Amino acid sequence: MVLGLAALLGAFVQAVVGLGMGLVAAPVVGIVAPSLVPVLPLCLALWIAGLMLLGERAHIDWRALAWALPARVPGTVVGAWLVVAFSEEQIGVALALMTLVAVAVAVRAARIPVTPGTLVGAGFGAGVTGTATSIGGPAIALLFQREPPAVMRSTLSVFFFVGVLLSLAGLGVSGSITRTSWQVALLLAPVVVVGMLVGRAVRDRIHRDAFRAGVLMVCTASAVTLLVRSLV
Repeated sequence: MVLGLAALLGAFVQAVVGLGMGLVAAPVVGIVAPSLVPVLPLCLALWIAGLMLLGERAHIDWRALAWALPARVPGTVVGAWLVVAFSEEQIGVALALMTLVAVAVAVRAARIPVTPGTLVGAGFGAGVTGTATSIGGPAIALLFQREPPAVMRSTLSVFFFVGVLLSLAGLGVSGSITRTSWQVALLLAPVVVVGMLVGRAVRDRIHRDAFRAGVLMVCTASAVTLLVRSLV
């Protein structure tokens, strides 16, 4: 039930603002079923990114992706090594801290120039954090936060879809993917579809500032809970 609600909310948030499945679902999964991190949140991110990509292809910034996606490959290798090298508790702490850092940056972020250098750095960082903790969105999303919403959503959908496939491939090579993770992800797939459809239907009627504040509060609460649980 809790995992289903997290998947529903994560899909809803991502359909509205372009990212959010990892930020919302990963801390909750880390609390309820830490053995399913990072594979389950990554699978959920794959579902929502694929669904959004089917409906929003016209505004993709292919130039930006040409720099960011290749840089995610070496980041994925580093992230897969981190999953093998560290314990569930250590990854839980990293996941919680990554969420808190992402929230803090989102609150205080200024405009960051979209250049080949920043795109490569964001792509690499997303590969590391996305594979190790399933939260890879903030690094690349910060670059597109001032772009038109349609451009941000469609471009991030491509980045997340391809990037998550890379992360899952890296985790598969390292032997970190379990059958349980895939089974739970398949069970939650219909919930992701519902969250995406609801988010798509209402996103133009939601006041973005108020919604963004609520999302950041939920993410912060989840991260703090996970951090305490991992340290105690």
